[in-house]
Amino acid sequence: MKLKNKRVLITGASSGIGEACAHQFAKAGAHVLLCARRFKKIETLARTLEEKYGIKAHPFELDVRSNDKVTKAIANLPDAWKQIDILLNNAGLAAGLETIQEGNVDDWDAMMDTNVKGLLYMTRAVLPQMVARESGHIINIGSIAGHEVYPKGGVYCASKHAVKALTKGLRQDVLGTNIRVSSVDPGAVETEFSLVRFKGNEQRADAVYQGFQPLTAEDVADAVCYCASRPPHVNISEILIMPTAQAAASMTSRKGS
Repeated sequence: MKLKNKRVLITGASSGIGEACAHQFAKAGAHVLLCARRFKKIETLARTLEEKYGIKAHPFELDVRSNDKVTKAIANLPDAWKQIDILLNNAGLAAGLETIQEGNVDDWDAMMDTNVKGLLYMTRAVLPQMVARESGHIINIGSIAGHEVYPKGGVYCASKHAVKALTKGLRQDVLGTNIRVSSVDPGAVETEFSLVRFKGNEQRADAVYQGFQPLTAEDVADAVCYCASRPPHVNISEILIMPTAQAAASMTSRKGS
């Protein structure tokens, strides 16, 4: 499938994997809808993409944790942007790294509301038009945490296990509609992920990636665009992408450490 002139909606587009995917899709000639809570960032990104790649970009502020806001935002898209060919459910986060008995309930809510319910809200708002057209592609950003559980990460891992289950279930639900459903599941990626998890503690966040070469957001974006650019009869169901130095969620080779 060629990506030129396709309309791609990317959640969590203000940084990291979402921002990198926006560049990759725009470079391939796709027009991009960018949503995130940090509107100024995606507004600047939209201008950059239009100037650099000659495509059209439509930024809009959105918190995917609110079903009401998601429903209204999708319903109120300008006519030129209403047909969405690819939905990239990228918005997600980890909050805290504690045992369940010591965990912060607000952190649990943030992870479940964003990683699971936000993905569901976005998919529910966009998918019916794809079903009606019998065309479209949903790509979910999962995680190695959806395949394994690691110490003190039980709730985050649960949220990503849910993404894995929902992706499989969705693929069954749309069988016969020509809609494709993919999941790209990264291991360690150096983005704002750990900075968010540790609530701005840069020293603790930096330590996550010390002593080995993690994935970059661009590495993951390459995998996403690979899924999206296959011929219509080919569905890449799942890609698990890891740094060479990582063998499991909590097993990494750190040189000199």
